[in-house]
Amino acid sequence: MNRVLNTLKSTNALILLGIVLGALFGALLPDAALAIEVIGKAFIALLKMLVVPLVFASIFVAIAGLGTLSNLKVMGLKTIGLYLLTTALAVTLAIVVMNIVGIGEAVSKDGLSYAASSSIEPFSASAMILSFIPTNVFSALTNASMMQVIVFSVLFAIACLHLSDNHQTLMLDFFTGVNGAMLKMAEWVIKLTPIGVFSLIAAVVAKEGVDVIVGLWEYVLVVIAVILLHAAITLPLIASIFAKVNLYSYYAQVKEAIILAFSTASSAATLPVSMRVSVEKGGVSKQSSGFVLPLGATVSMDGTAAYLTVAVLFIATMAGVDLSLGEQIVLGITVVALSVGVAALPSASLVMMVVILNQLGLPIEYIGVIIAVDRLLDMFRTSLNVTSDLTVAKIVDSTTSIKK
Repeated sequence: MNRVLNTLKSTNALILLGIVLGALFGALLPDAALAIEVIGKAFIALLKMLVVPLVFASIFVAIAGLGTLSNLKVMGLKTIGLYLLTTALAVTLAIVVMNIVGIGEAVSKDGLSYAASSSIEPFSASAMILSFIPTNVFSALTNASMMQVIVFSVLFAIACLHLSDNHQTLMLDFFTGVNGAMLKMAEWVIKLTPIGVFSLIAAVVAKEGVDVIVGLWEYVLVVIAVILLHAAITLPLIASIFAKVNLYSYYAQVKEAIILAFSTASSAATLPVSMRVSVEKGGVSKQSSGFVLPLGATVSMDGTAAYLTVAVLFIATMAGVDLSLGEQIVLGITVVALSVGVAALPSASLVMMVVILNQLGLPIEYIGVIIAVDRLLDMFRTSLNVTSDLTVAKIVDSTTSIKK
């Protein structure tokens, strides 16, 4: 265990160094940075390779280990409740900040377009609900349809709770072994993180540059400010109230997952590392980590919700539309609802943006203005998504006692 912790500690410093050097390399040698982007893509591919078997095995082990449906109900309701609460508070914070700073100015939509929106089918609640259910579990596993994988793994684990004791033991032992093997592979991939992060950051800087940020600097700063405020004030307050947990110390323990989320802009790719550091450094039980974090990587979107709220209000200002308090409340409710429900659909963030703009009667064309800085902000919002997941896992673990 000490060897693993020392490895993680040294890796943290190398990751930070990789971010700094990657940014400099991408700015000074953009062509070379793009040429080595394949290293970063390979690194993300290795992480994503682990996600489906890890999610399936960890959820099965967590639920089977709970022993009873009563324990599952307690942990499940607490997890979903906390995810909804943190997302709602992130949206509320975004609305408050945007009303205080009042950034943006009216811009004509002439010449603006966002062609990708034409490929999005109209949103429907029935389609969303049906998308949760795998008609072919092997297809869901193959295509990494995470919500469908989670639904099947939950039902499969619950079914196994009704088997005889010897069969339950056999199944639990098997999937515990699978889970352990996936985490061991994650430990190997962790050692590649610094070079992977270097490549990813260099490629982002080379592609996006810094010029694109200049024209939207106010918008970028507000999004980042809301994300940082939520992570530094809202989440620690929730952790203190519900679990008497010092979240700042916990952040220091699990910072590797947060940094990796920033670098990869992928909650799914970060999941194996989040599960490992939350247990080995954050003191979260394997049971809580195995149940809460995979679910959070799919349905918890604090960062995305905050970003979308700021983006929609910014677009409203550009469109010359003054949204009333009632309309902003509707916006907040819509973002919270969609952040949970649309996660199973392809291009979730784009679907959410288009649905919300249509509902409020705002021109979709203005997405073409803010899309220029989307990749940069994606890194920040993914970091908050993962930070929130880790926070909820700690709170649930600290406040839940399993009754055998």
